[in-house]
Amino acid sequence: MARRYFGTDGVRGIANAGPMAADTVLKLGIAAGSLYSQGNHRHRAVIGKDTRLSGYMIEQALTAGLLSAGMDVFLFGPLPTPAVAMLTRSLRADLGVMISASHNPYHDNGIKLFGPDGYKLSDEQELKIEGLIDNGGNARLAPPDRLGRAKRIEDAQARYIEFVKRTFPKQLRLEGVRVVIDTANGSAYKVAPAALWELGAEIVQIGDAPDGFNINAKCGSTAPQAMCEKVREVRADIGIALDGDADRVIIADEHGAVIDGDQLMAVIARSWHRDGRLEGNGLVATVMSNLGLERFLAGENLALARTKVGDRYVVEHMRNHGFNVGGEQSGHIVLSDFSTTGDGLIAALQVLAEVVHTGKPVSEVCHVFDAVPQVLRNVKTGEGKPLENNYVKQAIAEAMSRLGEGGRLVIRPSGTEPLIRVMAEGDDETLVHRLVDDLCRAIERAAA
Repeated sequence: MARRYFGTDGVRGIANAGPMAADTVLKLGIAAGSLYSQGNHRHRAVIGKDTRLSGYMIEQALTAGLLSAGMDVFLFGPLPTPAVAMLTRSLRADLGVMISASHNPYHDNGIKLFGPDGYKLSDEQELKIEGLIDNGGNARLAPPDRLGRAKRIEDAQARYIEFVKRTFPKQLRLEGVRVVIDTANGSAYKVAPAALWELGAEIVQIGDAPDGFNINAKCGSTAPQAMCEKVREVRADIGIALDGDADRVIIADEHGAVIDGDQLMAVIARSWHRDGRLEGNGLVATVMSNLGLERFLAGENLALARTKVGDRYVVEHMRNHGFNVGGEQSGHIVLSDFSTTGDGLIAALQVLAEVVHTGKPVSEVCHVFDAVPQVLRNVKTGEGKPLENNYVKQAIAEAMSRLGEGGRLVIRPSGTEPLIRVMAEGDDETLVHRLVDDLCRAIERAAA
């Protein structure tokens, strides 16, 4: 069945238009509230958001929909996505909602939904909500005596800070560690620096002055240059950059060199394997993770299981096959011992724990393998489907043949933007660049 509202990570679009218009968000609230109001108990939903201007509008529309479906609503205000997932379980809510478009610019927004177990909804559950949106939501409105109540939870940030601190080894402290923390002017601008400071670190903050418009703007995990420059300027030991909703992380070493999610997963997996904590004898990543990670794990007699792109597919595989480390090259890292979804701050703390434990600099701890040359480019598309074009299909087949068994090619539509992502990797860097250039031209020609 075609999906009208949900993509690879919830509902997302331009604020105040399409699926993110107030009337549609209201219907989504009614539909989700109806689906998760099962049983005779008083039902409860929790809502967190990032710092986008449109979050006020969407929060109110969602709240109205959930209240009209008979759900009580607890409002957290700005809070990371993983905090909402955690508090959904902690507060015994029937539904968790995060209002965020993650790493996208301010003019986009989105809605991520979590079930009572704190996990993102399945495709089947999302399709049920879509069906309820399209088939007359008014029929499921609660009677007057069953309408919900809304209230703000003032200690949500403090609850999450304490939870995060408990994931750091009790015998370790961060005294003497200078940390640059870039919170992308997003949802973690208060909680991330507070947690690190309370664990003993010396904190230098950037990206911590949200104004409704500057979320992810030249800052955060998708634009780590500012973090890298600040690390060099203040001679920090490490830089940590989160994205707008803090479910992903990118790190910089003491020289200001960027360390991506593949290296971070390798650090954590090797550390946990050494300590007897790694489950599944490996980790789960997506088709976009570097071939170097796969080769490194094989050398450690550990497995790499690959899924399609999207952290919820990583989580699904982890749950079904007994892994407790997984994630994406982009910095979504899921550590199921602690969280049901990606948590950039918790992942960073696990890396910091290894740095403190070994006494080695970040550049040494986090250079676990040599990455295979990999090129990723995005091609803007319209409403057409250029990947179904015979000319493009032929170009892809020729590229795969030229790469051979020593390389990989991944071409896929973005689930959140009108783009086609073209990735190739192999030991011959010149060939990889040439193949990506050729494929992008072929897709652009078909999309014109």
